[in-house]
Amino acid sequence: MLAAIVWGLVQGLTEFLPISSSGHLVIVPAYLEKLGFDIAPPSLGVSAVLHLGTLAAVLIYFRDDILKALRLRTDPEGRKIALLVIVGSVPALIGFPLRDSLDTFQDTVSNVGFALVATGLVLLIGQRVAIGMRRLTDGRLSDAVWVGLAQALALIPGISRSGMTITAGGARGFEPTEAVRYSFLLGIPAVAGAGLLSLPELVDSGEFGLEMIVAMVMAAISGYVAIRWVFAAVRGSGLTPFAIYCLAVGALTAVIF
Repeated sequence: MLAAIVWGLVQGLTEFLPISSSGHLVIVPAYLEKLGFDIAPPSLGVSAVLHLGTLAAVLIYFRDDILKALRLRTDPEGRKIALLVIVGSVPALIGFPLRDSLDTFQDTVSNVGFALVATGLVLLIGQRVAIGMRRLTDGRLSDAVWVGLAQALALIPGISRSGMTITAGGARGFEPTEAVRYSFLLGIPAVAGAGLLSLPELVDSGEFGLEMIVAMVMAAISGYVAIRWVFAAVRGSGLTPFAIYCLAVGALTAVIF
């Protein structure tokens, strides 16, 4: 049960903070093992199902935007949001054939450390380009393609999905909080797809039980807190503190492991 609680907290907090949830689900157990705790990292399948907990958080937080998108036939703003999310989600489909390779990548903890360093560098760049003034409803299909390609990079454990997409949104001229908004809305299809595809495998293997339910609840609660935290951060200090964190933790992980 301790592992489930740790996985849920780590997943929820790091899914929306631009510091890579998939990376932290690898390195946190590795550091805890150094401290004498026997908590193994979850498989990519378990990690994907944990995303269903954070999916609940984003559905609740962005319920107004989601309702608008569902009324796309009669709501022009909702139609634009739905179109940007659908087009931006297409590049992530390239990741499904690579699941086995990505699982192997995360077996080496230092790989995740180097990927975190890369995330930190991208966030530093993102802080410099986050000066746009465009609203999400001003978005074009070309914006969705570029932000979607950035999201596809985050299939690599240690590369932050929110970090890549927020940075890409800023580079395309979106106002910082609008880049965050688009990032989280864009994550809904990818997170739901990965979680729902992996769920039958866990049920068949007997891995989906009380512990997984506890982990998903923890992920939902901590994820909601993290969403509020990111919005507060971009209005204040920006992405720089997250960049410094990724650079420091990534470098330390690459050296130790």
